[in-house]
Amino acid sequence: MARVREICLALPEAAEKSFGGHTSPAFRVRDKMFATISEDRIAMTFKAAAGVQEALVGDDPERFYVPPYVGSKGWVGARLDVGQDWDEIAELLVDSYRLIAPKRLAALADVPRPAP
Repeated sequence: MARVREICLALPEAAEKSFGGHTSPAFRVRDKMFATISEDRIAMTFKAAAGVQEALVGDDPERFYVPPYVGSKGWVGARLDVGQDWDEIAELLVDSYRLIAPKRLAALADVPRPAP
């Protein structure tokens, strides 16, 4: 979870704030969520462009899944308790941020390189 936090909070105006009655972290830009961590801290969800969800889940269903409630809106689930390619996760989180952030902020977003 520390890596997800590091990636998300490196983005312009990103903030961590849980949602609803949940205690798990959610990452937002201008109060709009672009990533969440599950209550049990073993998975995260993020927004993806059209076709990305199907590609990720189809190519690697052990790492990626269609999450309940938001999966129909293009969000993707990623299991954090299995081996992850953190460069890929960083790119997916930045893409999610860019889909949610205002255009001016989205244009400023670079893919951060998490520490090993």
